[in-house]
Amino acid sequence: MVDRREIYDALDLALRVGEIELSSGAGAADVTATMLAITHACGVRSVSGDVTFVDLTLHHQASAHKPLVVRVRRVTRRRVDYAELTEVEEAVNDLIEGHITREEARDRVARIVSTGHVRRPWSVTLGWGVMGTGIALTLGGHAVVCLLAFLAACAIDRTQRMLNRRRIPSLYVQAAGGFVATLIAVTASATQLQVNPSRVVTTGIVMLLAGIGLMGATQDAITGFPVTATARLLNAMMDTAGIIAGVAAGLTVGDLLGVGLESFKPGAAGIAEAGVTVFGASVAAAGFAFASYGPLRSLVAVGLVAALGQAVALAVDGADIGEAWGPAAAAVTIGAVCYLTAGRFRVPPLVVVVPAIVPLLPGLEISRGLALLAVGKDGVLPLASAIGTALALAAGVFLGQYLAQPLRREARRLETRLSGPRMVGAFRTVAQT
Repeated sequence: MVDRREIYDALDLALRVGEIELSSGAGAADVTATMLAITHACGVRSVSGDVTFVDLTLHHQASAHKPLVVRVRRVTRRRVDYAELTEVEEAVNDLIEGHITREEARDRVARIVSTGHVRRPWSVTLGWGVMGTGIALTLGGHAVVCLLAFLAACAIDRTQRMLNRRRIPSLYVQAAGGFVATLIAVTASATQLQVNPSRVVTTGIVMLLAGIGLMGATQDAITGFPVTATARLLNAMMDTAGIIAGVAAGLTVGDLLGVGLESFKPGAAGIAEAGVTVFGASVAAAGFAFASYGPLRSLVAVGLVAALGQAVALAVDGADIGEAWGPAAAAVTIGAVCYLTAGRFRVPPLVVVVPAIVPLLPGLEISRGLALLAVGKDGVLPLASAIGTALALAAGVFLGQYLAQPLRREARRLETRLSGPRMVGAFRTVAQT
């Protein structure tokens, strides 16, 4: 029989791992399943879990005549660290497979969390700059635009770091990032440089959108966690509102200087342009993964999957069947492929899929809609299209996961094989008793 101290330790370990996963953008269903798998591996049965946006709760009651044990852990907001997430997932898998004990798993998790980030801040800033360059390439930007996009992404990262150290709410942090990107674009337009400022603004918007976490909110809504989904969606809406406010402020400055950003209309991509776009998507995704502390071995997988997704999006867009169908088809492809390839690179699927969809984020629609609103025109339609594209990306990824998951599982009952996609956590199913 498991004594009370061992029960407390098992629940505490599960909650610590759950906090890391939730902070990394994992869905509530994945976090709950991982926590229950950990307690089961520690010999603690009859456990139920509850996940909200800010709290993790585990309940244990051995029988109706035994007292209820409840442990709660507050989720602290932190910077996403995919290297930390990957190492914690490896420790969880070792525990579930019986290779290590609960005490060894607890020590490994504590050591991983206390070690700190694996990369220097300056290298992470450069990673964001590389991502900005890749996004500029996908928009057809030339050398000067790519340089400005690189500088804008680096400036956004340094600005956000400074504000985060002062515990400024994320709404204002996002607004500051949008303002910085737009101000750089406006300044470049006021000079003799032959650049299209909209591409620089779009780069900044995509970078800021990448950190919102809409995919986790969509997963929670799909998998039956409405409370967590609502909280995440509200948080995403507030962060997006911050981006819009920051970009709008920058556009106001541009208007005062006589610089208009509403004229950018990308043409149809030809064969040569498609090749550059696919390459830019690969670079942008790999840069985002690096800036998010993704393991170096995952960068190749991220780049290849992102390039494939961009190629699918271009092919579907060429059929002229609607703006949202291209990103949706690309997201389904990314969701299916990343599930099949992430295991080969020994990383959770989340580490591959989130960076891979970054080049598909609707930064262009948002920048175009705001630019139209800034000059008194109707920009609601582009903004509504951006919302539709974002939802299509998130939902498409999980549809791809559903389609690919049975291919990876061992032969089991159909109900188990189709129980739902797992972006993080052990893929071994345990029976709760």
